[in-house]
Amino acid sequence: MERVLSGMQPSGYLHIGNLMGALRNWVRLQEEYECFYFVADWHALTTNYANPSVIRDYTADLLLNFLAAGLDPEKCTIFVQSKVPAHAELHVLLSMITPLGWLERVPTYKEKKEEIRNRDLGTYGFLGYPVLQSADILLYRAKYVPVGIDQVPHLEITREIARRFAFLYKNDALLEPEPLLAEFPKVTGVDGRKMSKSYDNAVYLNDPPEVVEKKILTMVTDTQRMRRTDPGDPERSPVFQLHKVFSSKDELDEVAEGCRKAKIGCIDCKRILIRNLFKVLEPIWTKRREISARPGLLDEVVASGVQKAGRAAAETMGMVKEALGLY
Repeated sequence: MERVLSGMQPSGYLHIGNLMGALRNWVRLQEEYECFYFVADWHALTTNYANPSVIRDYTADLLLNFLAAGLDPEKCTIFVQSKVPAHAELHVLLSMITPLGWLERVPTYKEKKEEIRNRDLGTYGFLGYPVLQSADILLYRAKYVPVGIDQVPHLEITREIARRFAFLYKNDALLEPEPLLAEFPKVTGVDGRKMSKSYDNAVYLNDPPEVVEKKILTMVTDTQRMRRTDPGDPERSPVFQLHKVFSSKDELDEVAEGCRKAKIGCIDCKRILIRNLFKVLEPIWTKRREISARPGLLDEVVASGVQKAGRAAAETMGMVKEALGLY
């Protein structure tokens, strides 16, 4: 089977944007590919280096959600980045051949500096993030990395580093990965911006039902619709944007027409969304409780995944060291 590699940062608790934008796709892919999925805890240090104590908690929650959302350790390899030291080893070797200019023009570098303004990001770790990310992918000789069309440029530096390694050392130890394109829905946050841990505008998978309900009920809708009898424009409402992700076509048409013709109130519109959100979240909440009731299960899953990942990583590092003439 062809190999797929992807990871998530434990930079906060997982939210419904992560679920719909990546995790559900991972669950589908494990049926068709040899999948390696990891918690990128070293990556979390690039922006959270001043408060690393929270990363352990976020990592455990991320692993819990991996399993609760449907990832099956019998069908995919689940592991934690820092437990496979070869990630750091390959990162060091690749940093020796990566031009500085390549890092400064990576789209994510500028985007995150704009998004995260309350932390000092003037570190090598933040600038060199794409090299570590490239090491993560190239270490497993993955053929595919699942991305949306707008994320393809972020993968290109990994492909460039693989090509540079092949050119310098006349060796194909590092396979050039290809994007595995998928449609990822854009999930709007409760404040109308893109849902993000950094903006603190998310509905989290570990939020209890009453918190989810409160977050949706307090969302702003069309600000020009002042009274129940006023017609509105659903496209101006962040609630309607969430309907596009979580509601059926018939329900979407119903709330759109109801808003435009003042046939439905904003609270009624939100109640429909809450009902549909609960349909998605309730099975995850149930599975989270079941897993939490089995102490040691997450550690067992990670230990097994680390063994599998370690074997694959060691094979690649053997080829890399041979190409470089290292012991």
